[in-house]
Amino acid sequence: MKVTTRFNPKLFELMRGYSRERFIKDVGAGLTVSVVALPLAMAFAIASGLPPQSGLFTAIIAGFLISLFSGSRVQIGGPAGAFIVIVYGIVEQYGVGGLLLATFMSGVMLWLMGFLRMGVLIKFIPVSVIIGFTNGIAVLIALSQIKDFFGLQIEGKVPAEFFALVKTLWQALPTWNGAALAVSLLSLAIIVIWQAVMKRKVLLPDEAGLLPRVSGSLALIPGSIVALVAATLLVAVLQWDVDTIGSRFGGIPQGLPEFTVPAFGWAEMKGLFLPAMTLAVLGAIESLLCARVADSMIRDKHDSNQELLAQGFANMVVPFFGGMPATGTIARTVTNIKNGGNSPVAGMVHALALLLVVLVAAPLAQYIPLPALSAILMFVAWNMGEWREFVRLRTFRMPYRISLLLVFVLTVVVDLTVAVEVGIFFACFIFIYRISSLTTAERFALPQEILATNGVAAYKLTGAIFFGAVKLIDDMLADMPAKALVLDFSSVIYIDSSGEESLEELLEAYHEKNIPVLVYGLRQQPWDLLQRTGWLKRLGQENVLQHAGELENRLAALD
Repeated sequence: MKVTTRFNPKLFELMRGYSRERFIKDVGAGLTVSVVALPLAMAFAIASGLPPQSGLFTAIIAGFLISLFSGSRVQIGGPAGAFIVIVYGIVEQYGVGGLLLATFMSGVMLWLMGFLRMGVLIKFIPVSVIIGFTNGIAVLIALSQIKDFFGLQIEGKVPAEFFALVKTLWQALPTWNGAALAVSLLSLAIIVIWQAVMKRKVLLPDEAGLLPRVSGSLALIPGSIVALVAATLLVAVLQWDVDTIGSRFGGIPQGLPEFTVPAFGWAEMKGLFLPAMTLAVLGAIESLLCARVADSMIRDKHDSNQELLAQGFANMVVPFFGGMPATGTIARTVTNIKNGGNSPVAGMVHALALLLVVLVAAPLAQYIPLPALSAILMFVAWNMGEWREFVRLRTFRMPYRISLLLVFVLTVVVDLTVAVEVGIFFACFIFIYRISSLTTAERFALPQEILATNGVAAYKLTGAIFFGAVKLIDDMLADMPAKALVLDFSSVIYIDSSGEESLEELLEAYHEKNIPVLVYGLRQQPWDLLQRTGWLKRLGQENVLQHAGELENRLAALD
């Protein structure tokens, strides 16, 4: 018998029989992923209102810890684009100290979700809600990058609120910088064309068309790095006047991050509870969706609870080193898989490679132009959104359309937290309505072989007797038979406490009239609940029948 524990990282399982060949593949995959993660980590941090080193330190520390304790073989953790809007709002309202505390709180929540084995509950969030806020986040990321993409001159911080953001961008539009726009468009074109060319490596020579096939080694280089290098060289050679990491942030410190203790206080924690909860829920969704995608690619099964434990622990640690929220990232995980990564060692190598870059090549980062990073994020935003779902909306039913569009609009215009809350509430309301509509109490005629049927009413109950469907009892109270009431529970799959109270009311009303109630066909859950609450005892053991065949004898006894 296999014993399951609450703490069971995949790394510990896979180390048995770990070979030199697998290690070489993991090292190669980890180095490739680090090249992909380098520009994204800096871009996500800058877009979130943080210095670029915050993203790098998060990719290093959280990336290492997530891989070390992950419940997935190939999950790569780090800063994610989905957090940009939330993090920016927290930094604007509560400052960097508030973000560190919120990140720590979200880590505790994630850890508790994993410890309490709540990983499976995340899967119950409706697809329409996930697509709605994912597309909404993509739009907000693109809007947040317009300033650097066009080189707009805006004094002070760009507001996070949608209408204020649009107004600020519109007013600053005349200040656009031609050099910055040229760098942005060039970077975006390089990324798009590079991705299109790299796909040719999987085609046969006669299928490649005008574009040539690409060798495997060249295809390992991501387009974002090519664009970043090209844009940096272009700006340096032509001496264009565009913002760079050095001009805005003074570069990236060369060395290990300093230990920082977030300011803990009840007032701060109370105000940051909802933002921290949003970070935790979004992080859980992102990481578990990423793990499911990875499972389908490597034909493995991840441990969702262990993954939440890993995410929680990583987010509890990174705030002490000035980091930002982290989660599993689909783009880096897929890159890891496609380049031969087959164990958490690849993710740990990716983190160590980024650490080496910070220790050795950090001074070079000051020359990176910000318009190039904004172009990378524009590309990320486009790929993040599931835009085809808007086209396919007409093929879905009205509740799905309303839910998706409602969450999308609220995410863009109001707030992500509100959007998720309203979306889940609306989805639950629709679910309750549909389930209650499937719960019925239909009157049926008793078989001819059952004697003495005059004055006997029989109902077949179907579905779930819960708080949303308790009104089905009303017909049985309004039209009482003279001799007995027969209830067929064979199609009842669930009864909750509200349903039991309605049945209790029904029983009391019939007992006052001295009319017996006969039930049969009880399944396990309804039987357990009615037995535990004493309803069956009050009903009378002689009135609890196993099947319809016992009705004849019982009705005869009543005569």
